[in-house]
Parts: sequence; structure tokens; C-alpha cells
Amino acid sequence: DCRTTKLRATRAGRVAALQSVAAPTYGDVMVETGVSGADPRQLVQMLLDGLVDSLNAAEGHMKRSAISEKSTQITRAMRIVLGLHSALDYARGGEIARNLDELYRYVNRRLLQANARNDLDALQEVRSLMSEIREAWSMLPAGTTLAAVN
Repeated sequence: DCRTTKLRATRAGRVAALQSVAAPTYGDVMVETGVSGADPRQLVQMLLDGLVDSLNAAEGHMKRSAISEKSTQITRAMRIVLGLHSALDYARGGEIARNLDELYRYVNRRLLQANARNDLDALQEVRSLMSEIREAWSMLPAGTTLAAVN
């Protein structure tokens, strides 16, 4: 039926959006290979892992006053958040998707502040928030259907 076809196309578009963000974000060939066969849950986990890695790297660069490298890592983190944000399915994800929308908007504002002002507290706050999300996400069993990102 037409509605089923449309839903499949929408889901495929969201998966493609996650993959398009994940592939450039993870430059390593092995990770790119993993992206092509990953389900949405795995893609989100990979993005969250990459996000926390970037935040950790940005903190190190900020502490060493390596401004260019710090900016590169924060920009990478912001791209990952944008990818996560763009994959939300508000119709199926309901309140969870709306809460994640608010969180991702807040996180991007704090990352902008961290980058512009070398605000270590803002960077650490974002890392703490996203580490909690990453930890919760990692506890989802394989094969879990994710209404918020499908």
C-alpha cells in the first residue's frame, strides 16, 4: 500500500542520513565498512561513540591551548549532533524524539559557546550529558526497534 511504501522510503532516508553523517565522521575504512551494514541502533551508537571521542579530544586541545585542533574537534562533534538530530522521527518517536530534539539543540548551543569562549565547563557539561545518553543507548539489546530514529 502507498502508506507502507512511504514509511519505508522515509525510514530509508533517515538511515541514509545517518550513514551520510557517520561515514565522513569516521574516516577509518574499517568503520566505514561497518557503517554500510549497520542498523539504525548501531549507527546511533557509532555516532555517540564518535561524539564522546571528539569531546574528549577537544578538551585535551583546549587545555593545551591548541585552538585550531580544539575547533576542529568541536566542529566534528557539532556535525555528529546535527546527524543525530536530523535522524529523529517525531511522528513515531513521540515524547522521546521531542526530548532528544531539545537536548540536541541545547548541546549545539553549548558547543558553540565552548568553541567561541574556550569554555571548558560547557564542554564538560556536554560530554557528561552525551556520555549518559551513550551509556543508555549501549544498553539497548540488539535488534531493538527504535521509533525515535526509524
